[in-house]
Amino acid sequence: MYIKAPASPTKTAPASIYGRVGFPPRRRKNSDIRPREFLTEPEINKLMDVARRHNRWGHRDATAVLVAFSHGLRPVELCGLEWGQIDFRQGSILIHRAKNGIPSTHYLSGKTLRALRQLQRENHGRYGPGRYIFLSERGGTPVTTAWFRKMFADLEVMAKMPWSIHPHQLRHSCATKYANLGKDTRSLQGFLGHRNIQSSVVYCSLAPNRFQGWEKE
Repeated sequence: MYIKAPASPTKTAPASIYGRVGFPPRRRKNSDIRPREFLTEPEINKLMDVARRHNRWGHRDATAVLVAFSHGLRPVELCGLEWGQIDFRQGSILIHRAKNGIPSTHYLSGKTLRALRQLQRENHGRYGPGRYIFLSERGGTPVTTAWFRKMFADLEVMAKMPWSIHPHQLRHSCATKYANLGKDTRSLQGFLGHRNIQSSVVYCSLAPNRFQGWEKE
């Protein structure tokens, strides 16, 4: 006679500090980590000031923050910048966008032009004429996105930021700045290189100053 074996007790995965073993921890919401996804200009200036005092590569690091913020660059766009994209005579920069974005030419501020000229002199003194703008400490090779993330994390600690920050916030900060200045959505789309205008609409709707000056009658 066939006797059915008793069912084995259900096994449960042991718990760990991250949850159950074998399951990755749930990603925390950005709103749980930081109060906003952009930095103010005083906060960005503070990061640049800290970068300049960091080490002998401080000017490079501060200029990277300045250029990324001023032109809404993603880390990969910043790290791939070449001197051929800079026109010092016209005071402009040709932006090649990642994610199939639309390329565009931006004017450079006097502050950015001076910073780039100084960096060009420093690079030439260390490695001679080169192709890329932002160079690593090793052999003059172009920096990587991993370097930018690590540098930004170091700046967060040294600047004693009250919450976690990341490099892509410089792009968010650029978009928020121009949305607050009242730039129309189409112009913002062209400046940031968005293929889909809905990507630009988000910044206009989130701009904290969009209702500034409005009063109830």
